[in-house]
Amino acid sequence: QVQLVESGGGLVQSGGSLRLSCAASGVTFSSYRMSWYRQAPGKERELVADITSLSGITKYGDSVKGRFTISRDNAKNTVYLQMNSLKPEDTAVYYCKAARSWYEFWGQGTQVTVSS
Repeated sequence: QVQLVESGGGLVQSGGSLRLSCAASGVTFSSYRMSWYRQAPGKERELVADITSLSGITKYGDSVKGRFTISRDNAKNTVYLQMNSLKPEDTAVYYCKAARSWYEFWGQGTQVTVSS
């Protein structure tokens, strides 16, 4: 059974930092492309950051470039999202996704709230 469990969300003041983690089980983690998405109330889910399976190539959404960093530890089956210089508009539920070929799995999400 595949499970993706996000953690690390919470309430932080504008300008602060948070580190999200997503622990995977039931998958060969190193073979999956891992991504972080977010969804704010009334808005569509958007890609925040993405990291390839083996080469670790990353890409970021325009709104988070230079502030967020995605990384992965294949030995720990975990992907991270370091979020710095947080802004109120970063408030959303953050989800991780594992994808390979036509397979796709999502976590349950973790709430991030940034106060002004």
